[in-house]
Amino acid sequence: MNTEKETSKFNKWREKYSALIIALVCLNVAIMQWGDNWLLTGILILGVFVCGTIGIYDIKRSKQNKL
Repeated sequence: MNTEKETSKFNKWREKYSALIIALVCLNVAIMQWGDNWLLTGILILGVFVCGTIGIYDIKRSKQNKL
């Protein structure tokens, strides 16, 4: 019974913050790859913007649903 509660907390956290974590990972890899491969760097920077935007809206949506 305790594992179900922990799993549901993990699922709620994942739904809320997963896109932001992916955006941060894309940013980290883009910084490490800066100048080596411009196509990959461009795709990663685009991923930072897209995933970051999705993450912000996910957090806003979860706050609105909480009220």
